[in-house]
Amino acid sequence: MREIMYCKPGKVRPMIDKFLAMKKLGEKGGMQNMRIMTDMAGEQYWTIISEMECESIDDFMKMDGMDPETMKQMEELMKGYHDLVIRGRREIFKIEG
Repeated sequence: MREIMYCKPGKVRPMIDKFLAMKKLGEKGGMQNMRIMTDMAGEQYWTIISEMECESIDDFMKMDGMDPETMKQMEELMKGYHDLVIRGRREIFKIEG
């Protein structure tokens, strides 16, 4: 599962910091390992990708059921992220082998 965010110029670092803090918080709440990457040669500059592997889509959906306190902290952490991005999208892949 990938979250792809296209940031505004000069807003990559604040968005990376949000994702890194979310990763740390998520690990405490039982979230799968998350990788944070920046696109070095994509079609659009200022691209950040957050990637996770889960055993199944059901496991991914269970993350929505994290304890309320962790979810509240994540919501607080991500406040204002719309000011950092132009647009984003989610990709969900099934690993075939």
